[in-house]
Amino acid sequence: MNALIVAAGQGTRLRDKGPSKPLIPILGTPLIERVITSARRGGIEAFTVVSGYRGDELRAALDAFASRESLDIRHVINEDWERANGVSVYKAKGLFDGPFLLTMCDHLVDPAIVRDLLALSIEPNTVTLGVDTNLNNPLNDPEDVTRVKYVDGRIQKIGKVLKDYNAIDTGVFLCTPAMFDALETGFAEGDESISGAMNVLARWEKALVYEIQDRVWVDIDDPAAFSKTEQLIAAGKL
Repeated sequence: MNALIVAAGQGTRLRDKGPSKPLIPILGTPLIERVITSARRGGIEAFTVVSGYRGDELRAALDAFASRESLDIRHVINEDWERANGVSVYKAKGLFDGPFLLTMCDHLVDPAIVRDLLALSIEPNTVTLGVDTNLNNPLNDPEDVTRVKYVDGRIQKIGKVLKDYNAIDTGVFLCTPAMFDALETGFAEGDESISGAMNVLARWEKALVYEIQDRVWVDIDDPAAFSKTEQLIAAGKL
């Protein structure tokens, strides 16, 4: 299966660590290399990376990585990288005629999460989001997480300001091409985010959840999360 990795934004909160967020080294290895290696260990065979900000630099680094590790990495360029993250995903429309994994260049997860998602029986025209039901997970920033409300395995609502929620969005999705249809509808409604598309899918009763149980994941979005990630890697947990 192919993974679509969104790597187009600036990552301003980690600017002190390096000018290109995907290429910031964590214990000597660029972040995006760790994300790809983890997904590969989970069963992903090919990768599509959406680049934007400092894209030439990122694409050159990925080409060298692919050559060094015998990886299949193709590029999608998002010239509109300053817009919401759903635009980056939509740039890949037409490249997938079946299921694919969607993840972010700054979300590092236990490969078992990817493995379990790939093993799911896929309902037609659905998107399944990996969710963390541990709302007090110390690895998460409660002020910055994307919140999810789901019932009987189906998402009711998703967003950063939900007051009634029972899970946290891990940023890892098992998609069908229905994701692109949902993005189009979200765009028409004025929401260009991935969460906007998931809310559309929720209305269509096509947004599902997979509970990651106690598996480790981290959104490396600021210096505090960066430090936590270094500790997790050093301890062999990621």
